[in-house]
Amino acid sequence: MAVLRPRVHFTARRFWLNDPNGLVFAGGRYHVFFQHNPRAGNHGYMSWGHASSVDLLRWEEHEVALPWREGQDVFSGSAVVDWRNTSGLGGAGDGGPPVVAMFTGNGFYHQAQYLAVSRDGGATWAFGPPEPVLDEGKQDFRDPKVFWYAPGEYWVSVVVHPDERQVGVYTSPDLRVWSQVSVFGPAGGVAGIWEVPDLFPLEVAGQERWVLKVDVFEGGPQGGTGAQYWVGDFDGRVFTPSQGARWADVGKDFYAAITFSDLPQPGRRVWLGWLNNWVYANHLSTQPWQGVLTLPRELSLVPDGPEWALAQVPVPELEALREEPLALPDGQRVEVGEGVPLDLTLPLTSWTLQLLSAGGEEARLWLDGGSLHLTRAAPQALEDFAGTFSAPLPDAVGEVRVLLDTCTLEVFAAGGRLAFTQLLLPHEPISALRLSGVVGRGWTLRPTQAP
Repeated sequence: MAVLRPRVHFTARRFWLNDPNGLVFAGGRYHVFFQHNPRAGNHGYMSWGHASSVDLLRWEEHEVALPWREGQDVFSGSAVVDWRNTSGLGGAGDGGPPVVAMFTGNGFYHQAQYLAVSRDGGATWAFGPPEPVLDEGKQDFRDPKVFWYAPGEYWVSVVVHPDERQVGVYTSPDLRVWSQVSVFGPAGGVAGIWEVPDLFPLEVAGQERWVLKVDVFEGGPQGGTGAQYWVGDFDGRVFTPSQGARWADVGKDFYAAITFSDLPQPGRRVWLGWLNNWVYANHLSTQPWQGVLTLPRELSLVPDGPEWALAQVPVPELEALREEPLALPDGQRVEVGEGVPLDLTLPLTSWTLQLLSAGGEEARLWLDGGSLHLTRAAPQALEDFAGTFSAPLPDAVGEVRVLLDTCTLEVFAAGGRLAFTQLLLPHEPISALRLSGVVGRGWTLRPTQAP
């Protein structure tokens, strides 16, 4: 089996990668930190890997930002620019405001929240005070997502209580002293533990609505892990949902998404996630890299009957990578080349798209009867990967956008109300397409990562 490294999705140079962490714009660059084992291709010695970009697409990997320390893993968390230096962690020079990360320190049957700081715009990092800033004496208490709540002029952090299926809401004047002000849950999907919460506002119809996202370890839309969200209101202390839980992505492989902090465009909200599923994540053979992040996605809320739906589409910066136009005549095999990333546009009618290698069909995507379907194969030894996965399409007009990047498939439809994310494990590299039932179009994409 030959699995090519994705060319426009971020992967670490070597070894294990899972949750994105500390997404922040600082020092004129977008920073992505990520759960990383710098020693091997499995989950262990957890540290914060680090990459940065000027355009959300071309990522430069740096040295490990927050390394594993004896007796303590550096688990997931978030980062913010402390513009007012409320934390007192800023330096005496002219390096600008400190960038502060809040992360989970994972010790022996104990998890608590700690701080780290960068005084040069996110380029280099140091651990903060040795003591935790938020500790409830629990074995499982993790994944803090921090933001500045401007109406109250204080910090808010949402931290998950996994076993209880709850999200705790905490406030702080300085990122150092935290007080719990409310708890949300259990609610929605509770079959598995909860992880990686995020809470953020989106403006719609001239009003501010809030979205609370939390991941589930079991009971996802295609089995295994998944990401659910609620739309509602937040008064700085309590999140109150106005509608029931929904899935953020109805594919098999979308987890641990969090949003960027301090983006330079007011009101813009962008997130990315881990393109994987814990059901089989530890058993994929793609060395020397192991794990891939989704493309960055821009978020909005759109009407869906009497409720609101979270819409997500690839960031518009991706269009700058488009190179050769691609025509997909009905029923004809179109050669695209091994490992060439593709951006396809298909109509919202019935069709079948075969993903082909020199050896035959590697996967099949089709739209029929108002539902989207994908069939993918896998090595016999890998359980729960192969099969057919389906999702109903929302009632809408528009087109279907398909992003194919060697072993990743991200599909968006109905104006972004449907996102359908899947890993592929082709036996041979995909090199051709056949679209049947309609005529499609698209582009090849300029790679941003070395093969």
